[in-house]
Amino acid sequence: MVERRVRIVNQLGLHARAAGKLVRLASKFTSAITLANDGTSANARSILDLLTLGASYGKFVDIRAEGDDEETAIDEIEELFKSGFGEI
Repeated sequence: MVERRVRIVNQLGLHARAAGKLVRLASKFTSAITLANDGTSANARSILDLLTLGASYGKFVDIRAEGDDEETAIDEIEELFKSGFGEI
C-alpha cells in the first residue's frame, strides 16, 4: 500500500467537475484507491463518495492505493491535485 498527502490548491475544492476528473483517472487503474479527509474516507471511483468528503480549498487529503499499479496511480492522482484539476 502507498499513501500520500496532498493539498487542495484550486479555489473550488473537490467539487463535482473536479471529482469527475478524479473518478475518470482512478478508473484507469486496477488498484483500490481511497481518499480520506477529516476522518471520512471515500472510494476514488465514486463521485458521490468524493463529494461527501467536504474537501475544500487549502485542506489536505490522504490518498491511499493498494494493488499492482499503486505507485503509478498515486503519482498521477497527486499530479491532478497539484494541477488544481486544470482550474489554475
